[in-house]
Amino acid sequence: MKTAAAFSAIFVSVFAARLCHSGVLWVEEAYPIAAALEMLRGKVLYRDIWFDKPPLFPAFYELSGAATGWKLRLAGTLLVVFTCWCAYLLARRFWTSREGLYAAGLLAFFLTFGMPSAVMAVAPDLLMIAPHLLAILFCRRGEPFRAGMFCGAALLVNPKAPFVAVACLIWQWRHAHWIALGIAAVEIPALAWLGWNVALGAYWEQVWRWGFLYSANSPYPHPLAEGLRRTVNWAGFQIALVAAAGALWWRERGTRESRRLALWVLVSMAAVAAGWRFFPRYYFQLLTPMVIIAARGMVILDRRRVLVLALLLIPLVRFGPRYAQLAMGEPWADLALEYDARETARILVGHHASSLLVWGYRPEIYAFSRIPAATPYLDSQPLTGVIADRHLTESTPAAPELAAENRRRLVAYEPDYVVDGLGPLNPQLAITNYPDLSYWMNRYREVARTRTTVIYGLRSRALP
Repeated sequence: MKTAAAFSAIFVSVFAARLCHSGVLWVEEAYPIAAALEMLRGKVLYRDIWFDKPPLFPAFYELSGAATGWKLRLAGTLLVVFTCWCAYLLARRFWTSREGLYAAGLLAFFLTFGMPSAVMAVAPDLLMIAPHLLAILFCRRGEPFRAGMFCGAALLVNPKAPFVAVACLIWQWRHAHWIALGIAAVEIPALAWLGWNVALGAYWEQVWRWGFLYSANSPYPHPLAEGLRRTVNWAGFQIALVAAAGALWWRERGTRESRRLALWVLVSMAAVAAGWRFFPRYYFQLLTPMVIIAARGMVILDRRRVLVLALLLIPLVRFGPRYAQLAMGEPWADLALEYDARETARILVGHHASSLLVWGYRPEIYAFSRIPAATPYLDSQPLTGVIADRHLTESTPAAPELAAENRRRLVAYEPDYVVDGLGPLNPQLAITNYPDLSYWMNRYREVARTRTTVIYGLRSRALP
């Protein structure tokens, strides 16, 4: 009964917090929603839709009908509650149900009070927490094949999943072959499905080749220093976890299990550092072992845990007020592009657009308008070769040859409308600045503008 009550409280509190964001759509979730909309229209991922993330990411949104609003927040809540249940099972396996409840509660808290774009959007890093926890759980249960299967599932969610497999070896290094077989048991059918749908080569190009390119190009001039700064900041907001984990390592220092847990943290930290980006959502891989370790620390601290729990006020005070502001409908400067995307979508719907190309990384326009994508490209990264996390400030392509080839393919399509959501923000990357697209763009004329978009319609169409 105690466990049921705890998870009921987790569900209610997480859902209430997420409902405050029911009127917000973050770009991290708009992108898979745009892909899911096309999948629901019968298109095949990678073959018909250019998408640079693993397949279970958009599949999550496809299962929810590419919903927005409260339905999207309910889906996210159910995922968080399930993830907390996985944390409960793992901590209980290590110790007792008491640690399990602390792990579930701490995970629910830190998946609520953090950077909003990270904790609200169900992105690969959030989706991978559950299979990560379950993989370690089955390692602890002495079932390396099943642990490998969850590593395989994680690989269909996040390219950083190999670090989960490495973490599994901390407990099951003698049975690495069973872990590998478990991974293969999941990956081979998935790859066979992609091959059957003539999407396997495109999957490699879009997810892995582009992913390696993305990882090799850090946006920071001094990534190590930037990573250190961001990690210190993360530890500051998660100081309750750090303090509780410290209690475990002090009390149980020198034990075999404490050393294994420390190695798990180090492997997860390496995963955060991979690619040298250190975005807030990447720290979910480190959050995963930390909530388990901190749960044991809370029990060890006994009455002194109240001092550590008081440290939760730091993220609560920092991020909590935003929920009330959003619930009251107050505008937020961080959502300026989202507000403008809504206005663009209203214009397109008013023009009765039947197909669309969005130039720039503005997938919210597809999500808000629900207008079908006329081309495989849901954003302009593969068309400009400039990675999305820097294309507002830079214009040097990381993959010029690939982008040129994709532009040659683009001109075979004829969208009803073209929305340039990048040119007004970075004129050097405006769609009209590409000579190899000039003849193609001559078929369009400007029909409307917003603060951050230019909307073009086919000249041959009877435009309002």
